Amino acid sequence: MTDTTSTPRPGTPSRLRAINDRAALDLLLAHGPLSRTRIGTLTGLSKPTASQLLARLEAAGLVVPVGTTAGGPGPNAQLYQVNPAAGYVLGLNVTPGHIRFAVADITGRTVAELRLPTPGRQAAGTVGRVTDGAERTLREAGLAPGCLSEVTIGTPGAIDPATGKLRYAPHLPGWHDPRLASELTAALGAPVSIENDVNLAAIAERTLGSAHGCEDFVLLWVGEGIGAAITIGGRLHRGFTGGAGEVGYMPVPGAPVVRNVRRENSGGFQHLAGANAVLALAKKYRLPGRSAEATIERALATPGAGEEFLGELANRLATGLAAIVAVIDPELVVLSGGIPTAGGERLRELVQDELTGLAVPRPQLLSSTVPGSPVLHGALHHALTAARERAFTTA
Repeated sequence: MTDTTSTPRPGTPSRLRAINDRAALDLLLAHGPLSRTRIGTLTGLSKPTASQLLARLEAAGLVVPVGTTAGGPGPNAQLYQVNPAAGYVLGLNVTPGHIRFAVADITGRTVAELRLPTPGRQAAGTVGRVTDGAERTLREAGLAPGCLSEVTIGTPGAIDPATGKLRYAPHLPGWHDPRLASELTAALGAPVSIENDVNLAAIAERTLGSAHGCEDFVLLWVGEGIGAAITIGGRLHRGFTGGAGEVGYMPVPGAPVVRNVRRENSGGFQHLAGANAVLALAKKYRLPGRSAEATIERALATPGAGEEFLGELANRLATGLAAIVAVIDPELVVLSGGIPTAGGERLRELVQDELTGLAVPRPQLLSSTVPGSPVLHGALHHALTAARERAFTTA
């Protein structure tokens, strides 16, 4: 009997058309409006084949004509672009204090944003609050309910793949029901994914920030809480229970050892360098502020005590990072979140200097360059990837 398991099957005409269609759509997303001739050149297709491809995509509602070329020799050529109305996605960034919503069309252009407060520690009504916020954001964009193709929600903590429960986030009441994603899917009329917020920030950083093109990096997020996202070989490492990167719970020198991290919802690195620790450190140097970020900004403008404060904070951040890079040995570390953003280039330099003396690996250390909310950008990109995969599959 002949073994045919390793024999590659020839591509069928429909399969080849689907590959060419997807390649053309990706080129239109990357380069903007293109002519039939230009698409043929970039894909290697003949003019007749490129014409058939564009006709097929236009009939499917995936591309639209948008004017003609001008200024060159010969007749003007028709230009085509991806149809923005081919799909819409919703991204959310959920924190204990607020929920941010954003809607983008299939090209990735954000068309509306909304921010709503999270009502205290109220656990009930999560589905209703999300649905209401989504509908208000869609109205702001001039879109009708039911138009969404995909929804991605970024939250602290991580969904356990075995149970569907949100772990590492007891401070986020109302988000722990394992049925929540399916209930939101039914309410919003689109598939809903709930993802770790720092992992989404790393997706944004690799898509349009400091980690663009980098396949092995760690993003350290420092704000109210501390977390990390680990990308290895271009893929996020989530861990067996989804909790990879919950480094706030990591024991570190200089911080008390927390014996029951689940009950305390905190750990050594959080005690050493989280927002509350920054505020306590600021009192030591007589640099009071309403928030950790405001305190750091004040320190940057205060010679002497401010520089000493930043130096000690940098040492604390580098202490935790040293343990991370000793295990991961990444090419790059990106600092993100409110505290590194407030500290800017000066804090980054100090952390880099401290890390050089504390760890054998010497990864490059960069600040985040994602504008606005990295978590929201990452949520939109995650949703767009899934929505495009479905919309652009034409065979």
